[in-house]
Amino acid sequence: MTDNAKLGLDFNEATARSLERLYSTPDVALQRAHVLAAMALRAGEVTLDVGPGPGLLAADMAEMVGASGVVSGIDQSEPMVAMSRERCKDQPWVDVQVGEATELPYRDGVFDAAIATQVYEYVEDVYLALRELCRVLRHGGRALILDTDWDSLIWNNSDPARMRRVLDAWNEHSQHASLPQTLTGRLKRAGFQIVFRDIIPMFNPEYHAHSYSMGILDGIRAFAPGHNGVTEEEAIAWAADLRALGEAGEYFFSVNRYLFMVVKPGLPSEG
Repeated sequence: MTDNAKLGLDFNEATARSLERLYSTPDVALQRAHVLAAMALRAGEVTLDVGPGPGLLAADMAEMVGASGVVSGIDQSEPMVAMSRERCKDQPWVDVQVGEATELPYRDGVFDAAIATQVYEYVEDVYLALRELCRVLRHGGRALILDTDWDSLIWNNSDPARMRRVLDAWNEHSQHASLPQTLTGRLKRAGFQIVFRDIIPMFNPEYHAHSYSMGILDGIRAFAPGHNGVTEEEAIAWAADLRALGEAGEYFFSVNRYLFMVVKPGLPSEG
């Protein structure tokens, strides 16, 4: 995640470590494998990771492009940048710096490929960010964008009205909680040609402590109080209900993330 300054999310060291644990779950690891397979990065390519977070994807990208390639990363959070740098310290062809998705500090047409996962739903001016992404790609360069549509969420619970209040509160943590629904048009207006689209579900039909839904549950429980009228007591009761259903064998969670593969039209540039 990146560009969160206006959302009330404090990306301090504790939050960064919490996200690192979330991104280390089997669910998100499977997502990374799906993303990397779709990108099919090649040795020697010059690549960009927009919003590298704890650096797990950047490290995998670096393995794929090798020492003859480049992985640049840009993230709004200083603790995330520090974490990415530490994770990739043995891959000197990785360079991660603090910055904004809406003002990429790179020259025009420098990248062969770029990835932005869970980024643009947090950016206020999506068009500007996508135009920046298009600008720094070479002609013929490709990009993969992945974001969550929180409208797709299904989470078994005992109190639907409370669930709705808590989820409406959670939606305030991002600028565009259902961005994939409008992303096709946004990408085209920014200058991209869409190659294909796909769905990656975060699907937990059973209760497991080390899962995406349990990680995000903790994040929602912490964020919701003070938003949409949700109280601390209500958020605690909401989380306790989901855990109790899990222990009773009645757990079910599913939310969809949507993958968009795009290219910057034109003949590949030389050099």
